[in-house]
Amino acid sequence: MSRTGKKPVVVPGNVEVQLDGNNITVKGPKGRLSQELPGEMVIEFEEGFVHVKRPSDNPRHRSLHGLTRTLIDNMVKGVTEGYSRNLELVGVGYKAALQGKKLVLNVGLSHPVEFEPGENMEIEVPAPTKIVVRGIDKQAVGNLAAVIRRTYPPEPYKGKGIRYENEIVRQKVGKAGK
Repeated sequence: MSRTGKKPVVVPGNVEVQLDGNNITVKGPKGRLSQELPGEMVIEFEEGFVHVKRPSDNPRHRSLHGLTRTLIDNMVKGVTEGYSRNLELVGVGYKAALQGKKLVLNVGLSHPVEFEPGENMEIEVPAPTKIVVRGIDKQAVGNLAAVIRRTYPPEPYKGKGIRYENEIVRQKVGKAGK
């Protein structure tokens, strides 16, 4: 059995879970999430818990077992606590600013780069070199943070660029000289 799949998903009292065929909807204090789950998995509701069971020991069912349970757990955590990713800008003159809800980056390109957060997401700039992406959908938060980072990823010689908060960038030596 999958260790992850065996664990029940704990559903707090302020969260409502509804299953309609393959679609699951989770409503909580921060918002509402819906997702289509694999139809082969058996999802059972118990008071305060959601159990995911697989119909057979088939390799496909084994791989979907833990995935389905983790997707449901991420939805429950998202509507109760939410998710966030922190980014840092490293480089002389690199800065981030908010114009309304848009994030505007000046990172050494010939033009400023703008990003619009999606639904149920927000971007904060606590300092000119720090960006915080928050939301209830873990996948969407990670994706937006990755797209922002891809604008100017950290380069290996000077370390300049946009990186995740605790990301370690290995530096190369560069030219040996004479």
